[in-house]
Amino acid sequence: MKFIHIADTHLDSPFTTLNTKGSYGKIRRLDQREALKKIVEYIKENEIPYLFIAGDFYEHETIRNSTIQYVNNLFKTIPETKIFITPGNHDPYMKNSMYQNFNWNTNVKIFTSDLEVIENEEVDIYGIGFSNFYCTNLGIEDIEIKNKNKINILIVHGTLNGSENNPNEKNPISKAKLKGLGFDYIALGHIHKPDYNQEENQNIVYPGSTIAMGFDELGKHGFILGDIDKEKLDIKFIPIDDKEFKIIELDITNINDQEELIEKLNTLDLEENKLYEILLVGKRKFEIEILNLYKFITNSNLIKIKDQTKLAYSLEELKNDYTLKGIFVEEILEEMKSENYTEEELNKILEIGLSVLEK
Repeated sequence: MKFIHIADTHLDSPFTTLNTKGSYGKIRRLDQREALKKIVEYIKENEIPYLFIAGDFYEHETIRNSTIQYVNNLFKTIPETKIFITPGNHDPYMKNSMYQNFNWNTNVKIFTSDLEVIENEEVDIYGIGFSNFYCTNLGIEDIEIKNKNKINILIVHGTLNGSENNPNEKNPISKAKLKGLGFDYIALGHIHKPDYNQEENQNIVYPGSTIAMGFDELGKHGFILGDIDKEKLDIKFIPIDDKEFKIIELDITNINDQEELIEKLNTLDLEENKLYEILLVGKRKFEIEILNLYKFITNSNLIKIKDQTKLAYSLEELKNDYTLKGIFVEEILEEMKSENYTEEELNKILEIGLSVLEK
């Protein structure tokens, strides 16, 4: 039996970070649609009978009716494929949710917060979803399989080996207890990094987010293709996202001013289908205003700049210099002992003051 397993599509995500650079937020929302379209085309071409969507399919706060209509129209083109969706913490099954307020195609099954078993000839599919944004325990570890002679699959959204005391971990599940339930495959969602074939006979799987959502999601993104029977499970990862987020470092130790830095940033050799975050490192000789830099960047796929540089001065040496610089540094070092300013504020004052005294 073949299936496709996806999760964390986050349709209509606001892409807040990307929106700081032109229309990239809108472009990525179009990429989300395109990725889903490619998955449906793959299902058609390969006659895949099952599609599992393990939560966070869309963003509850920003999802548009037109987007759900687009998705449902795609699902109508694969009427022979049974589609199962378990709501997650970003798309819970609530009174005002698209899961309740939209007339989904007949091949779509949406699970609620009550555990349900869908019995097919060759497979029993278990599912349970979130009913709010802060679900801490869906009771997964208490499930009892009805017929162990069939293929049994569980679809759920949650944090593997998470802590119930951590509010940021949604539906924490014990991996050991999950294994003990006896499912042949467990389709998870919530963690955006793929986790598959990391251990022998691994059948508890995260596909990761369908497309990368930001610079904390490096590497390839796509879906899991599975082929399962009672004796064997074969799974492989199929990349689907044409773009990839990358982080590279730029050492500015030998760059003398902001104008030279802008020129360097605009002449970086960046790959066309990748989106970049530049980490500025090394020792800086001038004040860096990140927001001001963005105004002059012409490299279209340079999305984010982060300053991790350090001052190119030895403060202890400057303190002992009998000049205005030395007096200024000594005053700043004294202020650091007080609680009048934060360390970040004092470093900024120090940097501006030293740059003025250099002139």
